[in-house]
Amino acid sequence: MEAEMKNEYLLLTPGPLSTTASVREAMLKDWCTWDDEYNKDIVEVIRAKLVQLATSQAGYTSVLMQGSGTASVEATIGSVIPADGKLLVVDNGAYGARIAQIADYLNIACDVIAPGETAQPSIAEVEAKLSADDSITHVAIVHCETTTGMLNPIDDVIKLAKKNGKIVILDAMSSFGGIPLDMADLGVDFLISSANKCIQGVPGFGFVIARQAELEKCKGLARSLSLDLYDQWQCMEKNGGKWRFTSPTHTVRAFYQALLELEEEGGIAARHQRYQENQTTLVAGMAKLGFDTLLDASLHSPIITSFYSPVHSDYQFKEFYNRLKEQGFVIYPGKVSNADCFRIGNIGDVHPSDIQRLLVAMETAKYWELSA
Repeated sequence: MEAEMKNEYLLLTPGPLSTTASVREAMLKDWCTWDDEYNKDIVEVIRAKLVQLATSQAGYTSVLMQGSGTASVEATIGSVIPADGKLLVVDNGAYGARIAQIADYLNIACDVIAPGETAQPSIAEVEAKLSADDSITHVAIVHCETTTGMLNPIDDVIKLAKKNGKIVILDAMSSFGGIPLDMADLGVDFLISSANKCIQGVPGFGFVIARQAELEKCKGLARSLSLDLYDQWQCMEKNGGKWRFTSPTHTVRAFYQALLELEEEGGIAARHQRYQENQTTLVAGMAKLGFDTLLDASLHSPIITSFYSPVHSDYQFKEFYNRLKEQGFVIYPGKVSNADCFRIGNIGDVHPSDIQRLLVAMETAKYWELSA
């Protein structure tokens, strides 16, 4: 069994990511979705633990949603904004752009602040938009934009949003569980993340942590049956953790195990420290190998880092990727529209010693220098 559970390679991606053997082993039992052993002892415990991770203050609740992280984002956008509402989105990457795209699909009025993929939003522009347009009811921003690895200035944006009386939606998909925050202190009304990110579970569901007073206002607003955030929450509240439709039971049980392992590691602060050490070790080592980062160091998150591709006629990402994979490492292609780059994630069951091994593999995989 131990040999079967061993990973063939380390996933250095922003999720799905490498998980521990014990998280994977947690999926080896089948569960009944009607049983209290599953709903009350696993689902309800998960819901409570998520709220505890998000804030120390009262008045918050959580709801789990089947599907990808994007499904939970769409559930939130489509369930909390009324027909006469309007959304302001910070778009400086693929995931901010996706929120705006969701709003467009759902015929929700939407304005966008788009400074470009390698720039943070201008706080002055945010203030100007909010001051000039009273019809804006909600503001959405991505915490860690994994298009580039940028960490957005959520404190300043959210302060402006709350000053102007707006509801705040935070896409913390790639940051929650890996970067300390208190959503109550920040002023976040709806925080969205996914099982297969910094909590280090596996794909299958996302979750929304919400200010309960705001979620209670969302009855009847949803534009989708299966993505009705309010109804899903009500079902779980009234039925002790029961999901409206088929629950991804194995994924949920793995996530429960992952939450226990987060606590054993020392909580979010300890995990954040490990991720930061991974990232700084990576950037320093890559610099010695001749790789430049896409972003200035001041903009980096500890989650994922973009590196410029080598300027060499023999370089091909797929060949580079395959050579690293043969040595036990999987990296991510770039997603920036105007720069040739690749990305390396630091999250999951990844430790500084793994990054050191990666750097050795990187030097071996630099085939274009051997052909120069």
